[in-house]
Amino acid sequence: MSAPAVTRPTTPREAAGAVRPVSFATLTLVEWRKQLDTRAGRWLLVTIGIIIAAVLAIMAIVDGGNHSFEAFLIGTSTPMLLLLPIVGVLAATSEWSQRTALVTFALEPRRTRVGLAKLVSAVASGVVFFLAAVALAALAHLAVVVLRDADAAWSLDLGTAAGLLLLVVLFMAQGIGFGLVLLNTPAAIVTLLVLPTVFSIVGSLIPGVVDALPWIDLSSASTPLVMGEAPDGEEWARIATASLIWVVAPVVGGLVRVARREVKSA
Repeated sequence: MSAPAVTRPTTPREAAGAVRPVSFATLTLVEWRKQLDTRAGRWLLVTIGIIIAAVLAIMAIVDGGNHSFEAFLIGTSTPMLLLLPIVGVLAATSEWSQRTALVTFALEPRRTRVGLAKLVSAVASGVVFFLAAVALAALAHLAVVVLRDADAAWSLDLGTAAGLLLLVVLFMAQGIGFGLVLLNTPAAIVTLLVLPTVFSIVGSLIPGVVDALPWIDLSSASTPLVMGEAPDGEEWARIATASLIWVVAPVVGGLVRVARREVKSA
């Protein structure tokens, strides 16, 4: 009669090694899907689509639709620049507003990776939305050329397109940053929409700040990109310094706060 086999107990290290960690790609895809899972996120995207459709309809009527492809692209991109950052806020605050942070950080305890996945997914969304804006602008221009006998003007300055894409990416990252810093959806949305405007208005009223405003106010620094103009070296430097204040600093501060924030189940 053979002796019964003795099973050696599994050590905690071996048990942990048997569980595969969540890859960053999977984490990013999950965070990307969260941008569309909520009712608020879906309705926000629908609202953006309605506004873009209204802008294109108005442009097709005014001046007989004689607008260039580049003008249509600026028309489709502007509503995104204004409202897409809110998508970033919703993505950043989803765990805290819906009280699912405990579940998320139990599955992935490395909170900084979760925050970076939100940032990467938001930037990827910005790129996709901008490509959609390009496609809509092309269809709108083609429609006015065919249906309204408008002049075909398909020329597009690559610098203008790159500048608009950069703004979409920056504003999406800014939404993530404000959301991670405040971890409260209403407070983050209000702060994101109001604070830069108030800062710009107050700064323009203070004599000592007026000259420095283009260097520290993102809306002022990004004016050439919004207008479809190619920035020179000094204007690029202004965009960089303003982005450090309004985009990079909130993102870094938000990642630090999420890493240290106490997580509660309710």
